Amino acid sequence: MTSVTEASPPSPQVRRAGRRPGRDRPRKAVDHGAWFLVLPALLPILVLSAGPLLYGILLAFTDAQSGRTEPTRWIGALNFRDLLHDTLFWESFRIGLVWAVGVTVPQFLLALGLALLLNQGLRLRWLARALAIIPWAMPEVVVGIMWRLVYNPDAGILNETLRDVGLGSGRDWLSGLATALPAVIVVGVWAGMPQTTVALLAGLQNTPRELHEAAAVDGAGAWRRFRTVTWPALRPIALAITALNLIWNFNSFALVYVLTNGGPGGRTRLPMLFAYEEAFRYGQFGYAAAMGCVMVAGISIALAVFLVGRLRGGDDA
Repeated sequence: MTSVTEASPPSPQVRRAGRRPGRDRPRKAVDHGAWFLVLPALLPILVLSAGPLLYGILLAFTDAQSGRTEPTRWIGALNFRDLLHDTLFWESFRIGLVWAVGVTVPQFLLALGLALLLNQGLRLRWLARALAIIPWAMPEVVVGIMWRLVYNPDAGILNETLRDVGLGSGRDWLSGLATALPAVIVVGVWAGMPQTTVALLAGLQNTPRELHEAAAVDGAGAWRRFRTVTWPALRPIALAITALNLIWNFNSFALVYVLTNGGPGGRTRLPMLFAYEEAFRYGQFGYAAAMGCVMVAGISIALAVFLVGRLRGGDDA
């Protein structure tokens, strides 16, 4: 008698091995209707950001000037060659880097301390949070005018306070060669700290409270809880907001323009102010566009180095 044995079904591994890549995988249909939903947000970016950026790059390779009757000519990299020997521009670039770092670092440290304070269960915490974001709600021009009054050498509140305590006799903070840049940096820190505080406070509130309670039960002190629980949760937010602050601060214009207009003696002339003067005071649009290209390239390289260093530091930690 011949016995017939039933063949057992192939195992899942065999079935997967027998498939040809991509043969049995369903194709994802392209939802063309989704593009119509994206267009309202995409078109303003293309028209107001990408378009002017590309036009500015093209303009940097021309001799575009205001008030000339001849047509604009393509001159290649001549503007960039002249820019390499422009010591005033590179000095303004250095001042811009000092300004960006000098504002961003204290801004982050003070905002972190304020966010930690506002995250505590304090009375009238809602009022403190509302007062903390007031500088963010004020236009930069208004902030500049207000701080010009504070720094006023004759009737400013700063000099009046110093006179009352016997520490000064009326210094012109915004016109002194040694004090202009530090005074402007203080204003930049004050004006930009609220947005950093809000971002860090949001990260603190998203940190599970159970982790802090568990660390406290294990005997961890305040500093150890911050280092092992709070900071790892805040690291991605801190990286993002610091990178954005570096870009925003380096590209600052209105605040410094209102406070000092680049003076005294160019001590606060940021690259954006330098390019503005070349374009709208002297009419050198092509040369100013070349400055803009160099600034974009410079801040992109610095930002890339910063991000790579922070990400590697985060991985090692």
